[in-house]
Amino acid sequence: MIISYDEKPGIQAIGNVYPDLMPVEGHYSTIARDYEYKRHGTISLLAGIDLISGRIYYKVFEQHRSCEFIEYLKELVSMFPEEKIIIILDNLKIHTSEETQEYLATVPDKFEFVFTPKHASWLNIIESFFSKMVRSVLRGIRVDSIKELKERISQYINKLNEKPVLFTWRYKMEEMDEMPGGITI
Repeated sequence: MIISYDEKPGIQAIGNVYPDLMPVEGHYSTIARDYEYKRHGTISLLAGIDLISGRIYYKVFEQHRSCEFIEYLKELVSMFPEEKIIIILDNLKIHTSEETQEYLATVPDKFEFVFTPKHASWLNIIESFFSKMVRSVLRGIRVDSIKELKERISQYINKLNEKPVLFTWRYKMEEMDEMPGGITI
């Protein structure tokens, strides 16, 4: 099993101060939203995509520390007790902290961490998922509580997991072959 993993911290639970105004035919074609908002707090999404099945494994927390990362790892162990798990992740301190190392020592040979180069976490496929989620679900979202935000994120990911999609890197290599003096691979 190969997991592309990262965290999305600081997802804001923002609520309306005043209700949205619905469109009025002939006057307003879109919903009107007041610029004022209430902050209910933030959450952190810890998620990984299985590069073999396309399934997303996630946990939502109100904090983002080594203990939450370890809880995520424990969840993977409980779901896949017999499999070795390779995790592609960035160089965040919680991934190599003393607390994390102590946990990893309790499950020897269970995990293999593959770290992306510094300043290149965009190479990790989970970043594409986070980008899509921000553009489609989190953009302009207004909720009444942190609990509602967690539920909406869970609904989104659970719906995606009903029909997982494998991510395929594409870089128009066929166009390079057609270029005069193009690169031959």
